[in-house]
Amino acid sequence: MDKIDTILPTTNEEEMKKLMQELDREHAYREHKCWRQYITVVVSICFVAFQLYATLSGTVTAQLLRATHLAFVQLLAFLLFPATKTMRKDTLPWYDVLLGVIGAACWMYIVINFNTLVRRTGDNTVLDIVVAVIGIIILCESCRRIVGLPILIIALCFIAYAFLGPYLPGFLNHRGYKLPRIATHLFYNTEGIMGTPIGACSTFIFLFILFGALLEKTGIGQFFIDICNAIAGGASGGPAKVAVLTSALLGTVSGSSVSNTVGSGSFTIPMMKKLGYKSEFAGAVEASASTGGQLMPPIMGAAAFLMAESLGLPYITIVKAAIIPAVLYFTGIFITVHLEAKKLGLKGLPKEELPKFLPLLLKKGYMLLPLIVIIVFLCSGKTAVYAALMGIVACLLIGLITSFVDLAKGRKPSFGAKDLTEVICSACRNIISVAIACAMAGIIIGIVTLTGIGLKFGAGLISISHGIAFITLLLTMISSIILGMGAPTTANYLITSTITAGAIIGLGFEPLAAHMFAFYFGIIADITPPVALAALAGAAIAKAKPMKTALNATKLAIGAFIIPYMFVYNPQMLMINTTAGTVIFIAITAVIGMFGVSVALEGYGLRSANILERILFAVGGILCVIPETKTDVIGLILMLFLVAYQIIRRKFDKISEKEVVQA
Repeated sequence: MDKIDTILPTTNEEEMKKLMQELDREHAYREHKCWRQYITVVVSICFVAFQLYATLSGTVTAQLLRATHLAFVQLLAFLLFPATKTMRKDTLPWYDVLLGVIGAACWMYIVINFNTLVRRTGDNTVLDIVVAVIGIIILCESCRRIVGLPILIIALCFIAYAFLGPYLPGFLNHRGYKLPRIATHLFYNTEGIMGTPIGACSTFIFLFILFGALLEKTGIGQFFIDICNAIAGGASGGPAKVAVLTSALLGTVSGSSVSNTVGSGSFTIPMMKKLGYKSEFAGAVEASASTGGQLMPPIMGAAAFLMAESLGLPYITIVKAAIIPAVLYFTGIFITVHLEAKKLGLKGLPKEELPKFLPLLLKKGYMLLPLIVIIVFLCSGKTAVYAALMGIVACLLIGLITSFVDLAKGRKPSFGAKDLTEVICSACRNIISVAIACAMAGIIIGIVTLTGIGLKFGAGLISISHGIAFITLLLTMISSIILGMGAPTTANYLITSTITAGAIIGLGFEPLAAHMFAFYFGIIADITPPVALAALAGAAIAKAKPMKTALNATKLAIGAFIIPYMFVYNPQMLMINTTAGTVIFIAITAVIGMFGVSVALEGYGLRSANILERILFAVGGILCVIPETKTDVIGLILMLFLVAYQIIRRKFDKISEKEVVQA
């Protein structure tokens, strides 16, 4: 925490960039200003060209696609990212070029010798083993630089487990494996590094990241901020509500809690403070809302695609399942923000300072077209790859149309060849951390398939909890929060689902609910002390105390600690085997429950609440949240009584105030 406390909070663009580099490894990349920049530009263009060719032609086999994808990723990783975040960003040391070339060559070894390797499966040569070992070591170094230590340490622990099996006690014991078997299993096998995660990354995840880079270039981020200001800026505590809505929308195109916090927080946090919110609360609102952006469909920080691949479910099923939990999460934050504004007597921004909704929509509504295109194609049953391609085409068409309009009006085109090059470089830069996280997750999955530790870990959690479902869920929650600390979204999901979801499934719960449960608690590690990277970013911008901001963010995101238990015990909330009427009833009672819990935490509803009222609101809220008809009825009656009581008390308060004034 001491290191983070030294960051100078600011809203200056240059210092925002430094803040991002400090808190988010993915943004600590080199920015070459001389001839060196053309190296990464050429490699990036070749990378995108290969990916589009492989997607459109369909002639590249899965293993060759994955190996070539990793070759490009390894080369770019060392060209773009220095050994440490503090090193100069305008140099390119010879050893990084060498590491990048060797790392790429290891994966191209598979491409060049593919047929030979297939013929001698299980009978690898010394050269095969050496290439595999070097490739894995270089992959680990790129992970240390870009993704961070948490997933690297976990992967190395799994590799150590494969070696040390005979010496371990209890359910961890196994016969053990030697270096040649481990290295070749992880490097060449589709159950290892080139498994399902990197398969998803090399196909539709790459396309969606390219789509996101194009969408960002259209200026959709500022459009979202303007739209949200038009909708909620004039309401009580307007800027805080704008932060919640903006982060929910930006979550559809952002893959990082930290970058979401810094990106939208540089606008919303100063506005919240100006209005009268405390610094810690302002930073916490943006951090908790931005973290929730990773839970927001349709992209969910690319985790939606990985979840679909891991569970063998249609992508649209994952999107539908994520809708109600995400809406409830943001509703909980929105309610708390509203109650805080009412408690402090905060008003909204002046109407004259806000954009008009309808004129704004008519002027810039075309920016939503790519998102609409993707949603329409996904809902019509098209594949995620097809939807992403159509979204990319829509973005390019918008860019061309706006450029033609600019030329017709005598202005400089807003989207040209230079902009397209920047989009390509940005997409390739963004895919690096995702691909490396997927590859490292492949190491974990590879060791799991080799040793069977996944089932053993799940059995171990169940054994510790004596098979009691709630205790197993509690232990899984704690494990997921710990495993998710400091990990980017994709790595977060892959780690938590691989290690902890099995325990929930082992108790007979719905697999999709189990994966969502682990993912939710892994994600909120970004606002849960002691790491809480998103909260630290919010604190730095708000000039607030980091730990206090993190605690405020945890309180605001209380829904994230409740909602996963709801959908595990009641999968209907994920739209599994249910009807529209049931889903609507569950959503309504859950929202009422979130209101009760928020009042209990804030100490304010329709008026100030004393300690007894807060306890009763908490009880009523939790009863409404529990997915049982009896508890819902009792909770609703209790909430109705409490609201009626507060209305009556508020009327008496107003009468008393008038009497005092008259006296």
